[in-house]
Amino acid sequence: MSAQGRTEAAGWAIDAHNLRKSFGGREVVRGISLKVRRGEIYGFLGPNGSGKTTTIRMLCGLLTPSGGGGRCLGYDIVRESRMIRLHVGYMTQQFSLYSDLTVGENLAFVARVYGMARPVELAERTAREMGLGARLNQLAGTLSGGWKQRLALAACTLHDPQLLLLDEPTAGVDPKARRDFWDSIHALASRGVTVLVSTHYMDEAERCHELAYIYKGRILANGPVDRIVAQSGLAAFSISGGRGLDDLARHLAGLPQVESVTFRGDEMHVAGRAGKALADAVHAACKARRLTCTADAPTLEDVFIHFMEDRPKVCGGEAGA
Repeated sequence: MSAQGRTEAAGWAIDAHNLRKSFGGREVVRGISLKVRRGEIYGFLGPNGSGKTTTIRMLCGLLTPSGGGGRCLGYDIVRESRMIRLHVGYMTQQFSLYSDLTVGENLAFVARVYGMARPVELAERTAREMGLGARLNQLAGTLSGGWKQRLALAACTLHDPQLLLLDEPTAGVDPKARRDFWDSIHALASRGVTVLVSTHYMDEAERCHELAYIYKGRILANGPVDRIVAQSGLAAFSISGGRGLDDLARHLAGLPQVESVTFRGDEMHVAGRAGKALADAVHAACKARRLTCTADAPTLEDVFIHFMEDRPKVCGGEAGA
């Protein structure tokens, strides 16, 4: 069996190993390996400059890796990048369609670029399927942010790609539009489309089947959200009891055991490395102020802040394994 056949038989849409990329002598992706199953929604979570966009561009053949390699949809990332681009839909961070064309004209243009039959009919059908039917004749530049993102997603899916690469697709979009957008992503995944999506939003990350946290060009944690949180080594506490929370927040934020302090209405959420030192410090501070302290579950946001502290520890196994 060929290498392509073995990859497809294993059910991996992406199987990359030790990907590296340097610009001007500066390495921005430093040995990323990941596997993404077909039909899965796989999330990239990490701060700006962590290497998410560069990795996505290497996977879809827009950038040549400086080192490492792998396969995307069975095609070699380095030698068969053109074939990858034919079967991938890539949505960039910035709206990249033509503002002075209508919704229908933009979609028909994209259909022609891909050599699709009956481009106008295909554009109209795709617009209806994506809820854009009533806006076919509206100029793209006059659409709201949410509708622009929906149009961009429609353009990405016109040629029936097997893989969607979505780079911060809902940045600056209101909550309802984000929810509708993610409903569309899950509908596509249910039809067998693989989705790799980068995001800054914790609620979006939690909607992915698997997740990779990327920081400074490396994957620090990967797997289902529950496993990433469980393996983070964090503990958390919920504190309530009325007045005194502001003073307590300032006190706890200055302790080395505490990594994050977050207000949630009338309560406060505190997280840090699990252990006696954290528990003793939190309980002692609450007792002195006559506040109620109970054990709480650490969140994905706690883990995000934990990794922002630049710790070298890696949680989880090989991505997608």
